[in-house]
Amino acid sequence: MKKILHVSKSLLIIASFFILQACSKSEEATTAAATPSTPVITPDGFVPAATQDIVMYEINPTALSTSKDLQGIINRLDNIKALGINTIWIMPIYPVGVVNSFGSVYCVKDYTSVRSSLGNIDNLKTLVTTAHQKGIAVILDWVANHTSWDNAWIYAHPEWYTHNTNGQIISPAGTNWNDVADLDYSNAAMRLAMIDAMKYWVINANIDGFRCDAADYVPYDFWSQANTALNAIPNKQLILLAEGSRSDHFAAGFQMNFAWDYLTTEKNIFGTTQNGAAGFFTTNTNEYAAIPEGKKKLRFTTNHDESNIATPINVYGGKNGALAASVVAIYLQGVPLLYSGQEVGVADVATYNGTNTIDWTANNDMLTAYTNLLHFYNSATTARTGTLTSYNDLNVVAFTKTTTAQQVAVIVNTRNTSQSFTVPTALQGTWTNALTGDAVTIGTTLPLTAFQYLILSK
Repeated sequence: MKKILHVSKSLLIIASFFILQACSKSEEATTAAATPSTPVITPDGFVPAATQDIVMYEINPTALSTSKDLQGIINRLDNIKALGINTIWIMPIYPVGVVNSFGSVYCVKDYTSVRSSLGNIDNLKTLVTTAHQKGIAVILDWVANHTSWDNAWIYAHPEWYTHNTNGQIISPAGTNWNDVADLDYSNAAMRLAMIDAMKYWVINANIDGFRCDAADYVPYDFWSQANTALNAIPNKQLILLAEGSRSDHFAAGFQMNFAWDYLTTEKNIFGTTQNGAAGFFTTNTNEYAAIPEGKKKLRFTTNHDESNIATPINVYGGKNGALAASVVAIYLQGVPLLYSGQEVGVADVATYNGTNTIDWTANNDMLTAYTNLLHFYNSATTARTGTLTSYNDLNVVAFTKTTTAQQVAVIVNTRNTSQSFTVPTALQGTWTNALTGDAVTIGTTLPLTAFQYLILSK
């Protein structure tokens, strides 16, 4: 869900003018989401990771490389793979509208084109093919709730949009998203065009699914209709992620949605509020109470919305706090998400607004730490799927994951001060440090330095 700056009413008048001129411009208008062409890419046999095994990485192309394009992503795929990632989510690649726009990539002008600054569909095909060869799935960001004010649909099919009582097309109600026009999901033709546009990328670029923006704003029956159609595409297994928190996303066919409540809890525990660490377990229980078996919450310390305001370095108390928060996000029952650059400690928001580029040589110690955390997570089935047992403490997060073959313990000091953790009997004894291979004996008390974490195995 994007966070939008206010746009003046005078700009909305411009949009109204464009709409009124629709008839005179009808010869220019095209329906961007025509029926998908016959498949031009033969499925390559690639199968994405199962939901429980996904490790996701959000990519902001304008921050990732100095070229700020799809080739820049291709050039970093080996680094992404080495980090421990098996799924990349690319922020919207489509042309950005001009009318009423402040440049947000979530202001989509054409659903079936690649923004020229990023490259073209051939570059995307190469990216997908290369990623698949490295065992990485590629999902695209999809903006179904609204379009730009100069999207071709608005001229050719104004009836596809929501209108006020004066007959004017409006922005999404209850928001300040004035750069976009709200789509009307009571219109059956628009829904079919939207589905065809989504199918276009699966069929023509062989992508592996979608992260669906502002999914809570789009009705359940559309998502059910769309996901059913997408899953009917032959020889494809898709990853479908809803950026929202509605429980009906899962019945509509999504495997995952966003853990917004978890993020709030995380900030309140690690941040200035200093809430009790056991709040993680309360939130975890509540989030999974309404989730069907096999479905997951996406867990993260940051994403593009968050880091456009403050990066993890700012939010969680520096490098060590950012790492400690990530340990909980990675290991506590969700699907982990990293945002491009957090693994090297990006600290300035300007990196993500297109001004700067991520410095990949910074904070190699953080990169090593994230790599070690993810490599053990990927290597240990128990870390991903084991039965959770939690232990309450005011300042320390402590839990185990258990299968018949292994037990993994996670202990994290959530404070920027040293703590003495009173160790529950079940955690006492001899373990192996899962990140170093060293033997560790845990007694009745465990001293922890500021933001220290331990991943143990036996």
